[in-house]
Amino acid sequence: MKKLMLLLVVLFLCSLTNAQLKKRVAVSRFEDRAGTGYNHLGEGVADMLVTALVKTGKFTVLERQELEKVLDEQKLGESGLVTPQTAPKLGKILGVELLVIGSVSEFGTKESQVSGGISFLSGGIKRKTSRAVVDVRLVNTVTGEIVAAEKEEGEESSTGLAINYEGIDFNNMDSWDDTDIGKACRKAIDGVVELIVKNMANIPFTGKILKLNSDGTLLMKPGSEGNVKPGMEFDVVRVGEPITDPDTGLELGAEETTVGRVKVIEDALKGKAAKAKITEGKDIQAADILREPK
Repeated sequence: MKKLMLLLVVLFLCSLTNAQLKKRVAVSRFEDRAGTGYNHLGEGVADMLVTALVKTGKFTVLERQELEKVLDEQKLGESGLVTPQTAPKLGKILGVELLVIGSVSEFGTKESQVSGGISFLSGGIKRKTSRAVVDVRLVNTVTGEIVAAEKEEGEESSTGLAINYEGIDFNNMDSWDDTDIGKACRKAIDGVVELIVKNMANIPFTGKILKLNSDGTLLMKPGSEGNVKPGMEFDVVRVGEPITDPDTGLELGAEETTVGRVKVIEDALKGKAAKAKITEGKDIQAADILREPK
């Protein structure tokens, strides 16, 4: 019986250690640099990436509409597009570790008659080759550093009736998801997801203290939505003033000082937060951030 109890304790501690904390990602609307003129192409491609990231189950993904609302409120760009310069400020406001900035550099279908000859987006039985290329930059919101910049490509070919994409609203996934160009775009997006998964492993998890309670406990975010579980411990970190590069004007990050440690005791606010007790430190404040212990 004692051996069984010991085994259960070991398994429980291992589950805490191995639990993968969900880091937060925000995806900006993609810029249409392909010059297609298609309706809402940038929004549609960004939404496809958001859906793919959610399906991995590895991240907490911010709704794109929430990101654009903050962009508008903070007047961080008339275009509604995130830039490396605005990323650190946005990261602090939104509480995300990574911002994805993207553009569509190629997007279209080349069609050739089965019997020969080439035409674009016209009627008839044709051999179609759809191609989508997206360029992405992954920005660490703590440092403002571009941790990866890659081009991802996708192609899909078939023979059949030609499809005219001119009238498609690309903001509506149902209208283009199963088309050849939709399948080509998804292949490119799958490459972006792999890139994000790889690079997120090197970006520290960030939580935040929301409220200090009179009984010595506190509320923090995230809770179970971010895979935070009772028994987990976090260092409490105080962030100093942002340091700006005098040559480029970009934020380089800020110095961090560890001021204490907390231990999670229960989930709260339907998983959006957690309740924790202070195990070390006295000068802990609301808005201090939380890191995994080193």
